[in-house]
Amino acid sequence: MTDLTKILLVDNNADHLAQALLASECMVTVARDGKQALAYLSSNQKYDIVILEVILPELDGWEVLKSIRKSDVYGEIPVIILTSESDVRKMVYGLTLGADDYIVKPFNLYNLLARIGAVLRRSKPCESEVLSPNVTNNQKSLKNLLTPREKDVLLLVAKGLNNSSIAKELFVSTVTVKAHLQSVFRKLKVKSRTQAVLAAMENDITDKE
Repeated sequence: MTDLTKILLVDNNADHLAQALLASECMVTVARDGKQALAYLSSNQKYDIVILEVILPELDGWEVLKSIRKSDVYGEIPVIILTSESDVRKMVYGLTLGADDYIVKPFNLYNLLARIGAVLRRSKPCESEVLSPNVTNNQKSLKNLLTPREKDVLLLVAKGLNNSSIAKELFVSTVTVKAHLQSVFRKLKVKSRTQAVLAAMENDITDKE
């Protein structure tokens, strides 16, 4: 993947998720309220996707979404609502306003990455590698290709840990972690951490046996 996926994360409590997305090889800009989000979108910075909380200070997520869809400049940008608002009527309302997807907190990072990839593939059908693993027919047996330690490393990558944190968790050096990741990339036929995580998800590689 030559270009990192540029995400505008709109949430006043987004630090943990921002770190997880950064570890998944995304570029993340955090807006703490709705007005700041619209200001970022109006700037020269271009984003691939917006992840939007509904409950925001200043201007709530519904108003932000309405403003996005009315814009002649950034009105086509994909938007995923990621919120604790679980009422079905609000979900329908968000999708009616033009959200591309609606995810309820708490969420699984696997699921979020997969759905970001799906939304981006729909919006950019010619750029299918964005947040998407290189899946082949041979991946049906990929679960048996990885060593137990490689699976451990991949599981921690999926949880959003960086190489240094993985090394501390497994009591190994960062050089060892990098070596394991390079082996994982080669075996899964992927080029990035995000692609490896998605390939693992699709093949149940990180399931504990």
